[in-house]
Amino acid sequence: MLDARQLDALAAVIEHGSFGAAAKALSLTLAAVSLRIKSLEDALGQRLLVRGKQLHPTPAGQALLGHVKQLRLQEADLLANLQGGRRAGSKAMPLQSLSVAVNADSLTGWFLAGVAPALEKHRLLLDIVVDDQDHTHDALKNGDVSGCVTTLAQSMRGCVAEPLGVMRYHCVAAPALVASWRAGKGAVAAQRLLASPAVIFNRKDALQDAFLAQHFNLRDALYPRHFVPAVDAFELALELGLGWGMVPEQHLAARAHRPPLAEVLPGKTVDVALYWQHWAREPVLAQRLTAAVKEAARERLQAG
Repeated sequence: MLDARQLDALAAVIEHGSFGAAAKALSLTLAAVSLRIKSLEDALGQRLLVRGKQLHPTPAGQALLGHVKQLRLQEADLLANLQGGRRAGSKAMPLQSLSVAVNADSLTGWFLAGVAPALEKHRLLLDIVVDDQDHTHDALKNGDVSGCVTTLAQSMRGCVAEPLGVMRYHCVAAPALVASWRAGKGAVAAQRLLASPAVIFNRKDALQDAFLAQHFNLRDALYPRHFVPAVDAFELALELGLGWGMVPEQHLAARAHRPPLAEVLPGKTVDVALYWQHWAREPVLAQRLTAAVKEAARERLQAG
């Protein structure tokens, strides 16, 4: 049997990033936290933490953290039932936290606005991990989160992948830049486009490569790049004429009072199919979030 106090100590160290911060959060001495984790490691016969400049869990420690998070949600469900199933939204209901992984474009484009009513109704707190949509499933696989918005269609072990819809991206730039790339008949010349910098969210972002492959038949193209890993700053860089980039349709629709952006190839888009991957055996609170995510996607994303 796993000792609940030892598991709590392990989770606190991982979540707070140090033994000292964990001891403070648990109202324990540093020695007590260290002893509980050492006892847990001895009982399991393996290390659970890599101690160094940056403390992080081993694969076994990460698996135990996922187990602790599931236990917390299950205990919250049990307590609510034992206390008579308190009315949803009642101030008597304790706030409960759920960890999710979402890409930045979805987070600002449809996710937060879509799930906000459910968070208030069910008194849920979100702990959001932001990553590229091609990589968010790593957080679920590692046990860091209970669900993720991802491009991975195949269900991971112990999980369910539910289609959400399509996020449509347009390649845009400042109007003056687009005009400078036009050749005969007003078409954008690929060589002129590639001579100009692309504005890219981060080094995991492959949308611009997908656009070049899909609409110019160019693969492994070389071109200069700006990396701007913040949604507002990303669009500001485009407005300032720093280069061309991929912007989701939802963001373009919300630009009424901002400087205009022009499409590089009008009507030529890149569609990204999104899925909600989550634990197959979800506690009730996680089920409520899953329902809210699916409803938000139905209302705000293109049909797949």
